[in-house]
Amino acid sequence: MTPEQQVFLDQYLQTLSVEERDAIPQTIAEYFCADEYNANECARLINIGQKRASCSLKQGYEIENEPFPEVGRLTVVLNWKEEPVCIVKLTDVSFCPFDQVSEEFAQSEGEGDGTYEWWRKAHIDFFTQYAKEIGAEFTLSSELVLECFEKVYPID
Repeated sequence: MTPEQQVFLDQYLQTLSVEERDAIPQTIAEYFCADEYNANECARLINIGQKRASCSLKQGYEIENEPFPEVGRLTVVLNWKEEPVCIVKLTDVSFCPFDQVSEEFAQSEGEGDGTYEWWRKAHIDFFTQYAKEIGAEFTLSSELVLECFEKVYPID
């Protein structure tokens, strides 16, 4: 985390009790998506409360030997320039094959035109490309990590 990102996180942490701070399993800072336009758009949608979920390819965690996200994790949401925009707290983490993701979950991602069809096409394209980059294969039965979150800072 950069010093600017840490200061932003610390401002939020100071609003919590010691017990609440001690209960936080992970803190990270990241932007969503893999290009400037979408990273900035996702940060904007999260900040206004429209985007309340995200998903990722389970194989990515396994290949990169990264721990799975845990409920309670705080994420400093960044724009493409890696500037803090807001902070979200994970409220649910689950695993699901791509072709079993519900329309409700897809809509909670808050992107595109809001339809399941848009979500499905965009994510097939994204995961196909991402899988190639990490030496994996994406199929419609590939496992995803589904994350639901709520914006906790700043409160408007």
